[in-house]
Amino acid sequence: MKKQTSFSTKGQRADIGDLTINRLLANRYTDAVGPFVFLDHIVPKFHSSSISSGTGGHPHRGIATLSYIIDGEDEHFDSAGNYAKVYSGGIQWMKAGNGIIHDETLNVDSRTGTNRTHAFQFWINLPAKNKAEKPEYLAIQSEDVPGKSLSNDSGWIKVIAGDYEELHSKIPNYSEQFLYHIHLEADRNFSISINENVEVAAFLPSNNTTLNDIEFQAGEFIEFDRIAGEITIENKLQVATDIILFGGEPYTEPIIAEGPFVMNNLTEIGDAYSDFYSGKYGQIVQKR
Repeated sequence: MKKQTSFSTKGQRADIGDLTINRLLANRYTDAVGPFVFLDHIVPKFHSSSISSGTGGHPHRGIATLSYIIDGEDEHFDSAGNYAKVYSGGIQWMKAGNGIIHDETLNVDSRTGTNRTHAFQFWINLPAKNKAEKPEYLAIQSEDVPGKSLSNDSGWIKVIAGDYEELHSKIPNYSEQFLYHIHLEADRNFSISINENVEVAAFLPSNNTTLNDIEFQAGEFIEFDRIAGEITIENKLQVATDIILFGGEPYTEPIIAEGPFVMNNLTEIGDAYSDFYSGKYGQIVQKR
């Protein structure tokens, strides 16, 4: 049985510097898909030169941030002393836990010389028991992201988070979660089975694509019902297309989000701000 669509929507602009950004989650229909409570799409864009666009140093608590860089070079600093650059195809993952300050800057990829940037940032909500843990950090380069070819030369799948068949992401799972990048060649299709009571959404970053016999437009965010069933993705175009598919088990604890903090009640939000302003998150000492 094919899963039914719950809703579809397009994002709202949230540009930063030279980057064009569409904010897709949270939206007017839902605050979360599984553990995912935030999604920004940094739209594909060519630049005439180096850009160094970023948010500047800012705090987080109660979540893990995940930046997936399709094209570009992402530089990360944080108040726990972590530093790394990841390049096209790489991932920056940071568990904010009980509080951290970080700064990410997206630039063109200095290794390849291409001037295109394209990326996603997700926030993954932590269970209440993990929100008080110490921060952690991982930088994963493209060659360490698990992936494989699909059958019948249909394309490929990369596992950014979670598992798919024999593929396992290095990113920790605090609840059931999955985040896939699926690349589908022209006039090909791919089907995936989703279990009962699993929340799942798709995003189409580049082209119109048919999902369970309904054609959706490029830039659309589509959520499906929680009944067990299949999602069949069809690329009826004469060019390849990409799909971001993600979700997991429902987050059953209260979700209170304010600014850069996602906690379980307003008292915890107040504590998050108080601890930040009192300097308990530390500071980014030196940029390299």
